[in-house]
Amino acid sequence: MNDYLPVAVSLIRENEFRGFWAARWSPSLFGALLAWSAACLSAEPRWPAAYSRQPIPSVLFVPTPRDVIPDMLELARVRKDDILYDLGCGDGRVLIEAAKRYRCRAVGVDIDPRRVWESRQNVRRTGVSHLVHIERGDLLEFDLRSATVITLYLTPRLNSRLAPRLKQLKPGSRIVSHQFPIPGVVPRKTLRLVSKEDGHRHVLFLYVTPLQGRTVSVPSTGMETSQ
Repeated sequence: MNDYLPVAVSLIRENEFRGFWAARWSPSLFGALLAWSAACLSAEPRWPAAYSRQPIPSVLFVPTPRDVIPDMLELARVRKDDILYDLGCGDGRVLIEAAKRYRCRAVGVDIDPRRVWESRQNVRRTGVSHLVHIERGDLLEFDLRSATVITLYLTPRLNSRLAPRLKQLKPGSRIVSHQFPIPGVVPRKTLRLVSKEDGHRHVLFLYVTPLQGRTVSVPSTGMETSQ
């Protein structure tokens, strides 16, 4: 799987940044994703039968490299009294790191029942069940009012659709978006780094409420990513 993942992710990023407005699929992107998907089959957890029978949402799970997560949390200035929400929580790695490092409460939401099951297993295995709660749901409909910190690894289109709800957060709430900015909203700070885990360049965008700038609509690319 590691042979295909950097290629697939780099092509996804290239399409997001260079061909986003045209919303085109390239043969190289399709081929890389197909190869990556096949390689992933043997690496997936052994799902309980009830989860294996459920339909797979059209969401691409691209995990944040583990060595990037501390930078995300530091950029957000996470504290023990914060409530961190990870939207599209995947395998729960951001939530677990926040709970272990800062002892803060953390809430994750993911639409994929398999990821919800996996993240709950990881939370229990790492001993932070008393701090981390995982729910299955649509991140665009999830109640965010309790959040003081939000972490994202979503496409610009999803970030744009989420922006009106982020503007309703309490003043001083921090939002860190990995790799993709929130269209039309001015970040308070931008951090660029290279992950030793995957060898790729990563960009982190920090936003602090009240959000500054103008929210704009972004056309669909036909693909989503989750953290």
